[in-house]
Amino acid sequence: MTITPFAELACPLDGSALHNKGTSWQCSSGHSFDIARQGYVHLLPVQHKRSKHPGDNKDMVSARRRFLNAGFYQPIADALVSAVFPENVSETCISCLDAGCGEGYYLRYLANNAPSTVHLTLMGLDISKWAVVSAAKQDKIPAWVVGSNANLPVLPGTLDRIMCLFGFPVYPEFARVLRSGGEIVQVDAGPDHLRELREIIYPELKEPPPSIAAAPEGFTSMGTSLVRYSLSIPDKSAIADMLAMTPHMYRAGAEGLARAAELESLAVTVQAVIRRLRKD
Repeated sequence: MTITPFAELACPLDGSALHNKGTSWQCSSGHSFDIARQGYVHLLPVQHKRSKHPGDNKDMVSARRRFLNAGFYQPIADALVSAVFPENVSETCISCLDAGCGEGYYLRYLANNAPSTVHLTLMGLDISKWAVVSAAKQDKIPAWVVGSNANLPVLPGTLDRIMCLFGFPVYPEFARVLRSGGEIVQVDAGPDHLRELREIIYPELKEPPPSIAAAPEGFTSMGTSLVRYSLSIPDKSAIADMLAMTPHMYRAGAEGLARAAELESLAVTVQAVIRRLRKD
């Protein structure tokens, strides 16, 4: 197995091809984007930002790095590998984007557990600069990019897989950059995901939204699988990290967060739904 950085990048200003010029990426129109010393490139124009520092902040990124590197979600990562590389996979070269990569745990895990016969070209993209900085520090091989799923800085028809874990899929953009027959591997929280934690921090639980049955326009469903297991969180710091890496940190009230802070340990249900969607 060989792994190289994905290089079919597009200028976020005019959509033309970007070319690596040593310490920067440049397009034929003269737009230039410097490669940061950590090894990533910032391709999120200010006009595409909704705030000065969109996405996860430093504390959330650090919490996610500690929690995921401790292996608490490894069964999800294993199921992801199986979905990206199904048993009947025949491709020998696969280009893969992690859309909303966070600090890069799942992309690193995929690279470390890919079939030995596959050549991978990898790219991780996140709207959070702090997440991409953390990812680039931990693994120098993939192309790490600050960008948005709504305006992917990727040339049309150049990807074989897009992973989107607990994130925000933008199907028209995903369809644009996938090759015909390319696939989205989407991972979403199931209705019971972290239920025990949610029962502690919220006065009452809302009914989960109805499951999505139909494939989005331009895609065919290739099946759905479920990952479900009981997880023991051993101490206060791990509970705090789990909470900090979820939206619940900002949705829960002060009383609920105080109850969570008092916990010495916690057993929770982990439930993730994995969908494979093939571009028609």
